[in-house]
Amino acid sequence: MGYDRSKAIQLAMRDFMTEYVWKYEERGLAIGIMTVIYDHETRGLEETLTSTQHAYRDVTISALHVHLDERNCLLVIVLRGEVRAIREAATKLMGKRGIKQLKLTTAMLEHK
Repeated sequence: MGYDRSKAIQLAMRDFMTEYVWKYEERGLAIGIMTVIYDHETRGLEETLTSTQHAYRDVTISALHVHLDERNCLLVIVLRGEVRAIREAATKLMGKRGIKQLKLTTAMLEHK
């Protein structure tokens, strides 16, 4: 991977600490990339995706919509703010009918 042992341990500890905060503490500032693949023909889903972005506008920075084929779309939402709000935004969408895959990738900006 091109790291020396010290750098590898440092990166592993940073990942461990970020994961711990996400699972147990729900505090601190973070950035997130929410990647959503969905069926755009599912009734009401696009409105739900848009209204969720508006409901979490304090943490939603940007969104990118890509047409994958005649039925499937990719939505990439960039988030920045409190861990709790970012997690809540993703959780709101996870179980919605028509969403085929949702992945949230995060990184901590600071711990409180």
